Order: sequence, then structure tokens, then C-alpha cells
Amino acid sequence: MTLTPADADKILADNFAPWVLALGLTVRETGDRHAVLRLPWSDDLARDGGGLSGQALMAAADTATVIAISAARGAYGPMTTVQQSTSFQRPVVGTDVMIDVRITKLGKRMAFADITMTPDGSTEPAAKASTVYALLG
Repeated sequence: MTLTPADADKILADNFAPWVLALGLTVRETGDRHAVLRLPWSDDLARDGGGLSGQALMAAADTATVIAISAARGAYGPMTTVQQSTSFQRPVVGTDVMIDVRITKLGKRMAFADITMTPDGSTEPAAKASTVYALLG
């Protein structure tokens, strides 16, 4: 059973640190092997020069992966990041970012995902990431 976006938003609220919640992520879509979250633009997340901080994008990708894995498994369970690799392709200035996570392999103990981070209204990604998670329970 796939989680609804409302179920996934509750996972965010119940399981993440206050600084992660301060990113303002909201779940827009969940599916059997994916999730899409929105990272709202905030001047608080901008770096020198006005672009969105890479650290904010990486945290959003990591957090969105938890939601996608939870959706694929039908529920939240303990898991931890084993590896994350992020490539930045263009700056994001003054707009929200859509975080699209696709689970590429879901095993009993490990999960793998590809993440595309695209400024709202654009077709060109700002960043791409891949993650590996250990499933602990």
C-alpha cells in the first residue's frame, strides 16, 4: 500500500529534526517507487550571491529519499543514509525547487535512489543526486 502525501507529510513532522523541518518541505506526490517534494524558496537558505545553498538542496534530497523509500515500503521504518552524491548544474534563485526521487532498487536491507532537483516551472534540473540507504527495520 502506497502512502498518501498527507501520510508522508506526517512522517516528516514526526521523524525529522527541527532544522530539517525548517526547510519547509511539503510532499506533493507519492507512488509505488517515487515521491515528489517541494522545497520552498527562502532567503534564509540563500548563500552569498543569492543562490540557493547546496547544503539545503542536499538535505532536501536526503529527506525526500526517506519519503520515497517509505512510500515504496508502505510505511516509515528505521533507515540511514549510507552514501549520497550530488552534482550541481545551475543556480536556483528566487524560486521553489521540486525534488523528484525515483527508487531504482529496493531490497530487504538496502535501497538505491536517483533524485532530480528542478526549479519550479523549469524543465532543466538544477542538481542531481544519488543515494544509498541501509534499511534497519
